[in-house]
Amino acid sequence: MAKHLITSALPYANGPIHFGHIAGAYLPADIYNRFLRQKGEEVIYICGTDEYGVAITINAEKAGVPYKEYVDKNHALIKAFFDKLNIRFDHFSRTTIPEHAALAQEFFLALHEKGHIKPAVEAQFFCVTCNRFLADRYVSGTCPKCGAANVRGDECTKCGEWLDPSKIVNPSCKVCGKTPEIRQTTQYFLDLKAFAPRLKEWLESKKDWKPNVKNKALSLIEEGLVERAITRDISWGVPVPLEEAKGKVLYVWFDAPIGYISATMEWAKLAGKPEAWKDWWLDKDTKLVHFIGKDNIIFHTIVWPAMLMGQDKQYIIPDNVPGNEFYNLEGRQFSKSDGWYIDTEDFFSKYGVDALRYAIASNGPETSDSQFTWEDFQGRNNELADSLGNLVNRCFSFMKKNFEGKIPAIASELTAEDKALLDSFAPAFDEVGKSYSAYRVRQAVSQAMALGHAANKYVNDTAPWKLRKTDLARCGTVLNVASRAIISVAILMYPVIPDTALKILEKAGLKPDGKAPEFKPFAGDLNNMPLGADDTLLFAKIMDDQIKLEVEKLKASEKPA
Repeated sequence: MAKHLITSALPYANGPIHFGHIAGAYLPADIYNRFLRQKGEEVIYICGTDEYGVAITINAEKAGVPYKEYVDKNHALIKAFFDKLNIRFDHFSRTTIPEHAALAQEFFLALHEKGHIKPAVEAQFFCVTCNRFLADRYVSGTCPKCGAANVRGDECTKCGEWLDPSKIVNPSCKVCGKTPEIRQTTQYFLDLKAFAPRLKEWLESKKDWKPNVKNKALSLIEEGLVERAITRDISWGVPVPLEEAKGKVLYVWFDAPIGYISATMEWAKLAGKPEAWKDWWLDKDTKLVHFIGKDNIIFHTIVWPAMLMGQDKQYIIPDNVPGNEFYNLEGRQFSKSDGWYIDTEDFFSKYGVDALRYAIASNGPETSDSQFTWEDFQGRNNELADSLGNLVNRCFSFMKKNFEGKIPAIASELTAEDKALLDSFAPAFDEVGKSYSAYRVRQAVSQAMALGHAANKYVNDTAPWKLRKTDLARCGTVLNVASRAIISVAILMYPVIPDTALKILEKAGLKPDGKAPEFKPFAGDLNNMPLGADDTLLFAKIMDDQIKLEVEKLKASEKPA
């Protein structure tokens, strides 16, 4: 059997993260991880914070704190946010651990010794006012491809183009705002052209990849890969392990993906099995899946695979890179600096975690950009309240009142209506399972909730509250069948709304003990099963006036351009 090694793009420790980040790289990965565990697969989910690079030096200097202190604070903030959203990693590491620097230098030297890394003189911006060379993220200006303003020097966040900072139009220094001049400096370049044939063959073999990911990588190869500088003239980073390169560090986009491996090394070490990481990264039966946003596609489909291909060790190459598009807020990108964001502490003090997970999952940016709107969130929360929460509440409350707090036994012959609902369970699990496996979370959610809607219709059509007065045996049968449907919906939805799913199973009298329920229709005996004691509502409906206040608050927080 294959083993599954899941990663999410390492969040940059430059400040708190927001719902936009969650939608692209973290919630889809967490859902996939939970689904695989339900299936009994062998899986680990690895992540950590990316803690080097220019953006961190800029903001740490602005804040007047040491770089390490700055990333320590943000590492803790990011991990706390993941914990709040119930994103469960097997290990959450960071790129400032000793194992990471040693491994990144090993990667560099292996490529250097094979002739894939060579020094060359590069034209680079130099700020006379700040008296230093400006690494890419110290430069701001206009994208030479799409014309977007205020883009950073390494990548356009609007069109996703991989930029040469020296080609930025109307450049300015992000620290002092002055226009820099061009000077010459020696950097080390990774020769991606040498890997182009192998990369193309590997990409073309991926028949099940998302078109937006595969096509972007292949088009870049067709345009012609260029040598790319992988060192920088700054002090905060992994030192380049060459005597003649003193004072230079590895570019953060070279060392960051190596953090997937160093984090796994730390995970193995903490487990008391320091060599166990090799069972994953050096085993050809491991399926490596990178969950990322579209701004990371190039690095995970071109640069990172080339780096792996150029090593002495036989590292596995990504099996899939399910890149997602951008998740915006009310028609615009999330931006704390522009005041266009949601205060997460305030949000979670009012609304449920699983309601948010459901809202994002059912409207995720899988093939095109999508967005969080307060109106959409209200609708999806209330859908859960009506279609799932109300179904659970009215069935279980009715049984507590009329059947001594137990799920009644099937005491009458099953009708065509009963059989139709029961017979729909297996196809639902097959369809939803295929969707989860193919990273189509939106489709999986829709298919799972379709069973919930069918169960609601069944209860409405059979009307057990009427049967209680005319045919108690038939009433009990209906409630037993409905309970099986409720349990099945909870199992199907566990990857998306785990806490709620487990709470439903507990309400039904099962004892999941916090463990992922097996991904298959429940086949146990429910006859006279005592229901759980919890009578709390699963979801509270959100009223229109509350949403109006949230929209007004968002608009009021927006800062003028």
